[in-house]
Amino acid sequence: MGKVAIVTDSNSGITQKEAKELGIQVLPMPFYINGELFFEDITLTQEEFYQRLAEDADISTSQPSPGDVVDLWDKLLEEYDEIVHIPMSSGLSSSCETALGLAQDYDGKVHVIDNQRISISQRQSVLEALEMAKKGMSAQEIEDVLMREKLEASIYITVDTLKYLKKGGRVTPAAAAIGTVLNLKPVLQIQGEKLDSYAKVRGWKAAKKAMLDAAHKDLEGRFKGKEVSIQAAYTCSDEEAAVWKAEIEEHFPGYPVHMDRLSLSVSCHIGSGSKAIACIKKADY
Repeated sequence: MGKVAIVTDSNSGITQKEAKELGIQVLPMPFYINGELFFEDITLTQEEFYQRLAEDADISTSQPSPGDVVDLWDKLLEEYDEIVHIPMSSGLSSSCETALGLAQDYDGKVHVIDNQRISISQRQSVLEALEMAKKGMSAQEIEDVLMREKLEASIYITVDTLKYLKKGGRVTPAAAAIGTVLNLKPVLQIQGEKLDSYAKVRGWKAAKKAMLDAAHKDLEGRFKGKEVSIQAAYTCSDEEAAVWKAEIEEHFPGYPVHMDRLSLSVSCHIGSGSKAIACIKKADY
């Protein structure tokens, strides 16, 4: 059986340091800040990003250049027989579509997985792909599993401010103004390709309850009787995140909770201060 390399991007939350330890490759996502190009976890740290966000800098997301993608693939194919490339959801970035197009020139050696995940759910797909590769499964077999399981995950997010949703056109200025006055907290959901509205509640206490209830509903409904991981993510302070993680662990005893910072591509649209919980079914293979 041929050797399979695993590639993802920094939207997975996997750092360059972690990638080296795991033996995978992580393409850094590019960002333009006031017209200057930065690369996530290479020339742009989480702290620097949020500092610039707080300063109201002009921040826009981009995608890895086709040249950088094929250069990485070409280098990997000197050592590996096949590549499984897991980018962020095609519904949230054009980088997946670009990679799918580039892969057509590789005679089936590069499998780009459009399994519509991001952040902690994308991370789990990467770790599962790595485990399957270590078991000797082919790139096609890994793709079949990840595509079959692609919608078996939900992420629920609550934002601290409506400012960035307004900026991105996801809420109107009038709705944002009313929401701010009434202390409304939208609970958003990522399941599949898009960031959608799940609920609107008043205050953080109600928002956290709504997210915990949503995860509980998943466990008792669509994932009942299945092996599931509970995970958390955040754009708030590390101290607030630790409290949130403890609340999740108390609500779901017996579930080890992995926590990561949300990817910067999501953070651009929701700002700092956010908290998230994810229910992710473990893939069957």
